[in-house]
Amino acid sequence: MALVSRTTLLNRLRYKHLLLIRLLDERRNLHRVAEAMNISQPAATRMLREIETTFDSQLFTREAKGVTPTRLGAVLVSFAHNALTRLDRCAEELQRFRAGDGGELAIGAIMGAAPDLVAQAVIDMKQDRPLLRIRLMGETSDQLLDLLSRSQIDMAIARFSSALQHNEFDFEPLGNERMVAVVRHDHALVMAEAPPLADLLEDWPWLLQPVETPARQALEKELEQRGLVSPRDVVECGSIFAALQLVKRSDAILVMAESVVRDYLDFGVLKALPVSLGEALAPFGILTRRGERLSEAGHQFAAVVRRHAAARTPASLGVEH
Repeated sequence: MALVSRTTLLNRLRYKHLLLIRLLDERRNLHRVAEAMNISQPAATRMLREIETTFDSQLFTREAKGVTPTRLGAVLVSFAHNALTRLDRCAEELQRFRAGDGGELAIGAIMGAAPDLVAQAVIDMKQDRPLLRIRLMGETSDQLLDLLSRSQIDMAIARFSSALQHNEFDFEPLGNERMVAVVRHDHALVMAEAPPLADLLEDWPWLLQPVETPARQALEKELEQRGLVSPRDVVECGSIFAALQLVKRSDAILVMAESVVRDYLDFGVLKALPVSLGEALAPFGILTRRGERLSEAGHQFAAVVRRHAAARTPASLGVEH
């Protein structure tokens, strides 16, 4: 099979072809795809043949019940979804500029970075560009990188969640989170000297992030290095709000970034236990799609976040030395 050159793709591949590929992935039926594109089924079939001729490969298998992407087709399906998502967002941004708006910037941030660096950067951006529409999503690193790979966000303030993601994303480190173990203010562990960590893991319920997240993986690695087993009684919770509600109403021990629970600690709602955790956690930073240029607003936001990170002391970022 000959390698398809960029020139060939530029000359032959069109956005309508990508739309066909995306719809075939979503509907798995040429007749329904033809209806959605307002063309005849023979025309849709010819268009698919054109695309397969361009790549000199079968992209979908035809069966009585419909079509299914081949392994090569799945690669093109992913590209089609991403390209059309970016096209939709570009069209929306151009429309806002025509209407006198200031465009859009979509950012994802992990819980530990959102209360400090990202919140202040958003405030600064809105002061400088009040018409810029900013969409801020707070998720775990694995969720954010999935959004970033699908072009649902422009950048993520997060950390790698798997070993090979450095091939897909550019990364600029900013700092780290300080993880703390907290309980409700009137918890029995607050009233007495805290037992060893091994006893806490065995005797008390724990609220932890899902096992797919870098923070949870770092915690498990740390326990392994200390020769300890995972908590016996665990509730996995990916929602910050739900986790905070649970810890305030139960006997559970919550492991969370200090910046997230800082206000609860200051107001006496939660109490920190003298337990050191999170030492194996990798730094977080600015993650962008490799080989793709940021918008002007994206460059400005990254510069603002970078400036705030540089101005903060290790302690204020939650970094322990």
